[in-house]
Amino acid sequence: MEVEVKLRLPDAVTHQRVSSILSPYHLKTHAQENIFFDGANSELSSKLAVLRLRFYDLDTQCIISLKAKPVISNGISRIEEDEEPIDPSIGRACVSEPWRLPLIDSSRIMRRVKEEYGIGEKGLVCLGGFRNVRAVYEWSGLKLELDETHYDFGMNYEIECESSDPEKAKDLLEEFLKIHGIEYSYSNVSKFAIFRSRKLPQ
Repeated sequence: MEVEVKLRLPDAVTHQRVSSILSPYHLKTHAQENIFFDGANSELSSKLAVLRLRFYDLDTQCIISLKAKPVISNGISRIEEDEEPIDPSIGRACVSEPWRLPLIDSSRIMRRVKEEYGIGEKGLVCLGGFRNVRAVYEWSGLKLELDETHYDFGMNYEIECESSDPEKAKDLLEEFLKIHGIEYSYSNVSKFAIFRSRKLPQ
């Protein structure tokens, strides 16, 4: 189970302010590309599941993940997640030809997709995706991820923090933002949901 605090920032100016304030705690920045798949008959989405390939930093790494049963409330997201690395060149081939994905016999996740979600002869379809620039910080005992998400219909800005004690992490984050006079709101939808709706949150 992945549990994260998700706080949305209103615009690029606010995002830059947070980035500047956190700069002493910066660890690394990743360029991510997220590509999503579903069954030809919506076998995954009909069961609130999503299959994703995430490419990092010009294909230096690729992670395949299966997420299911998302719940997001008051800025805290809970979702079942399983992930594993695959060869980036294989990942790219699967983006071009999604029928290749179920053929990756070495993948635990693809076995699950076939067995648990009944992906049949029609296989998978590629839904497209979006890009994300993620700056990672170590601050006050928390790992913060400051996201700048590029959809083809607009930009979204968010702070995420995975934590085993999300309420405490959220309190710390909210206090930090309020001290610095930074506007924010609770994220109430996932990045994937925004992508599928083609509409930025208000």
